[in-house]
Amino acid sequence: MASSVYRVIEVVGVSDQSWEDAARSAIETASGSVRDLRVAEVTRMDLTIDDRRVQNFRVRLNLSFKYEQS
Repeated sequence: MASSVYRVIEVVGVSDQSWEDAARSAIETASGSVRDLRVAEVTRMDLTIDDRRVQNFRVRLNLSFKYEQS
């Protein structure tokens, strides 16, 4: 069986629409510069509030990707 090595990075997505949109945005943005994303794990969800109203949904994700073998 071949062995593999993965790296995990943390990213934060922000949206004024929903947590799902925040997560999607973070993954789409990260995939522009990180190849071969494998897993996204939501580690935290929170919101920013201003004047008693929700302003932004924020999602913290751990993204893992596989190292390329040379």
